[in-house]
Amino acid sequence: MSLEGSRIVIIGGSSGIGFATARLALEAGADVVIAGRSAARLKDARVRLGRELETGNVDVTIEDSVRSFFDAAGPFDHLTTPGNQGTAGPFLELETEAAQAGFNSKFWGQYRAAKYAVPHLRVGGSIVLVGGAWSQRPPRAAAARAAINSAVEGLARGLAVELGPSLRVNAVSPGVLDTPLYESLPEPERGVLFAAAASGLPLERIGIAEHAAKAILYLMDNDFVTGSTLFVDGGLTLR
Repeated sequence: MSLEGSRIVIIGGSSGIGFATARLALEAGADVVIAGRSAARLKDARVRLGRELETGNVDVTIEDSVRSFFDAAGPFDHLTTPGNQGTAGPFLELETEAAQAGFNSKFWGQYRAAKYAVPHLRVGGSIVLVGGAWSQRPPRAAAARAAINSAVEGLARGLAVELGPSLRVNAVSPGVLDTPLYESLPEPERGVLFAAAASGLPLERIGIAEHAAKAILYLMDNDFVTGSTLFVDGGLTLR
């Protein structure tokens, strides 16, 4: 099986894991559609990728936006949805509304994307959701994010049962990756964070966006894998 000639939709494809997935998919000969909320960021991503590809505007927190995007997208073979990482903060201090916003974006956003993508996915296609390894090994002050990621993994299993055999559904759950998610942190603080994360891993190093992207493309390509969660975490779940 090969991804060459397949059409892949990537929501959140303008940066981080989504951008890396788009780049590797293009290199594999796929036709790629990247989508997100910012037209400017999508345009910049298209320039940086240096390839012809489609772009589309969608806000996964708005039902009508998701429905309209997929109605306009036409038939395709694979969907992946790397995007918002959810909300973190001490349980007793984090505002309930903030936790709910994280669920609305990361969990319900992927739920909406899957729901409105299915009528347009070709038989034999797949959906790859994106959770996070904190579902299994949450640090302190991350109960909300752990719950969101666990929900994403559960959604992948449930959809694999419901949508099979026509479609496959899996999830990728990354650990700490050096992506633009951390760009807002000053360099010294980011370095300390990454060093602390690496010190607790069997591999003693953190990953990059391409590690998760390769896992996403593997799950699209392997037509005998469904209902699985692939942890791309440097061994975090072993500790």
